[in-house]
Amino acid sequence: MLVFGTREQAALRRRSLPFPDGEYFKSEWMSTGDDPTCSPTIFLVEQPPNTTIPLHFHRQNQFQLFVDGSGRIGNHNIQPVTVHYAGAYTVYGPLLSGAEGLKYFTIRPVFETGALVAKDSRDAMRKGPKRFAQSEPSAVVSIDALRSMIVPVIIDVIPMQPDGLAARVCRLPPETYFDIPVATQADCHFVVVLAGSILLADSELGAWESAYLSGTHARRCTAKSGSEGVELVVMSTPIKDDAYR
Repeated sequence: MLVFGTREQAALRRRSLPFPDGEYFKSEWMSTGDDPTCSPTIFLVEQPPNTTIPLHFHRQNQFQLFVDGSGRIGNHNIQPVTVHYAGAYTVYGPLLSGAEGLKYFTIRPVFETGALVAKDSRDAMRKGPKRFAQSEPSAVVSIDALRSMIVPVIIDVIPMQPDGLAARVCRLPPETYFDIPVATQADCHFVVVLAGSILLADSELGAWESAYLSGTHARRCTAKSGSEGVELVVMSTPIKDDAYR
């Protein structure tokens, strides 16, 4: 399965939602319905400055990709670009935004309706393994730096785990063919462009645009960097644990 998340889709699906003492914005960059086994979803949250989302959990595995602003998850500082992973039914937070606010993509292989606040949702919690991982911040390189690259650079920001959980930042020179570096043990993979562009299956993806890969596309997927090169992040999602199926 190959699905794209584009800026054009997001522009049509941006809306304001209530937040304590104000509002936040949510835009749907990838939306594929609500199938209970495969419905990849990516949305951008624009969290207002100096606000807090309390300790909470979700029913699905998810990544969050922090692309602008600053803040904290618990005692872990957040700066662009930070990759955060929380497995299904893993409590995390609180999520605090700094003076500039926070922008982050929430990325899930399966659609769900929203967060469950930990203190109010004890009956909804299920027993099973809990997973949490967070990368160190990795600043996006300039377009000039990408243009001047000679060889590709791949950085494991979340080292690969036995079940395939991984996150890799890839920087490639202009007009370079490459196989998307996926973790073969994983269930599926998300690719998000951070700078520059790639050509993937005849579709050009620019900054903050994305692709979902599973099945045959997850085993081998070749792309080509654009005329200015590309920086992207590949996030490999493990299979949801049997305890939560």
